[in-house]
Parts: sequence; C-alpha cells; structure tokens
Amino acid sequence: MTYEELIPVIRRLAIEAGNKIMEIYNSDEFEVKVKSDDSPVTAADEAADALISAGLRGAFPDVMLVTEEQSESHKARGDTFLIVDPLDGTKEFIHRRGDFTVNIALVEKGMPTRGVVYAPAKNRMFFTLADGSAVEETGAFDPAVMGETRPIRVAKSDNAALMVVASKSHRDQATEDYINKYAVKDSKSAGSSLKFCLVATGEADIYPRVGRTMEWDTAAGHAVLSGAGGKVVRFDDHSPLLYGKEDYANPFFIAHAPDVELKEA
Repeated sequence: MTYEELIPVIRRLAIEAGNKIMEIYNSDEFEVKVKSDDSPVTAADEAADALISAGLRGAFPDVMLVTEEQSESHKARGDTFLIVDPLDGTKEFIHRRGDFTVNIALVEKGMPTRGVVYAPAKNRMFFTLADGSAVEETGAFDPAVMGETRPIRVAKSDNAALMVVASKSHRDQATEDYINKYAVKDSKSAGSSLKFCLVATGEADIYPRVGRTMEWDTAAGHAVLSGAGGKVVRFDDHSPLLYGKEDYANPFFIAHAPDVELKEA
C-alpha cells in the first residue's frame, strides 16, 4: 500500500459513508441502541462501519484494521494499522446538531500519518494528501472525483489572545480550570474530531481534552492537524500522543498550534 493508493480510497469511503449517514439523519426517526460500555449506537454507525470496513479490507487486505464498531478488531495488535470511527459524535447525530464526522486514519509506528475527517452535515472535509500535507476540500464531494482543495495551516498564535475550542458534550469543570490558565480571546465548542480540524485551519489555537477518548476518536483528526503543522501531546507530560496502546484508550491530551506556550496540568 502506498500513500498514493491510500488517499483516494479513504476519501471516497468517507464520502460514501457520509452519504449513508445523512440518509438516516434526514429520516423521520431512527433507532438508538446502547452498547456494552453504555455509549449509544445507531443504524448510521453500523451502516457506515460496514461500508468503510468492506472498502478497506477489499483495497488493503494485508493491513491491520481497527474499527470502533467491531469489538473483535480491538484484539488486533501492531504499531501500523488503519483505524476507523465511522460516526464520531453519535450524541451530536442523535440530537441532530450536525457536529459529527467520519474518521479514517493510517497509523504508522505509533503515529497517525494520513487521515480524512468528513463532516457531512457541515459540508466540510479535511484530509492529508499523499505527501502528508493537510487540505480542506470544497465543492460537491463527488466520491469519484476530488474537488478543489486548499492547503490548511495552523495559526501563528498570540499567547496574549488565544482562541480555544473544547468539547460540546464533555466540557466540564476540569476543562474550564485548565483553559483559565491561558489568556483567552474567545472560546468555542464543537463536537467530534472537528475540534482538531479547527486548530488545523487556524480557527482555533488549542484544544485541551480532559476526558476519556479512544484512538479511533482522535487518529484522523491528529493526522490532519499534524499535516497542518500542529501537535498533539499528552496532558500530563507534553510528550507525543502515541497509538497502538493495549486497550486503544487515550490519556488526556492537548492539541495545539506550535506557537502556543503550554501550561502545566
């Protein structure tokens, strides 16, 4: 598998999955079930997962695949793999708030190197090109033909006036306490992996996450942010956030533009 082969496939699958998700999103009603970890799952999660998994396994049968909706895949071990969250932000989807994404990423030697984040209800799509740089595509999102893209780059941050983005569903007191360590110009809330992308485009400077996430929640956004010149580090010691952990659970982390002067936890 080369990057030149990978990028068109993950871009196409993200759009096709997004189309399937929007069919269900725009229907009169849909069933919401509860998984063993008490998190919600819908027909949209399951349909998108089936589509993406079949596409990736068909195109790259020799590459390890980890996907949120298939618990058997969580037992796979390696430092190089494809990782999928077919619908990140299920609560946003259920409440029809639009801040949900399709996430597909490649992790190599413990680091996300390529990925795509597609927010079908927001008409925004971000991905890395074969060379690793990050772009935002605009247009009709045709699965077969890549539309116009624009390079994206993190902001040149002013530490006296930072723009902060935080979770819409998980913004708690611990998060507020950490944000208050900075000189904040303004803050906004966003759902799902869109927060990484807002830092990648320069719309925000920093995204602290003081709460539970899994690697499939973050890998694609992490890859896009890295491709735009940003960083994702552990909250506790500011070392790089690594992937392929035994249970695929992340520690708390901070995603940021490199000019941000990070505060201690």
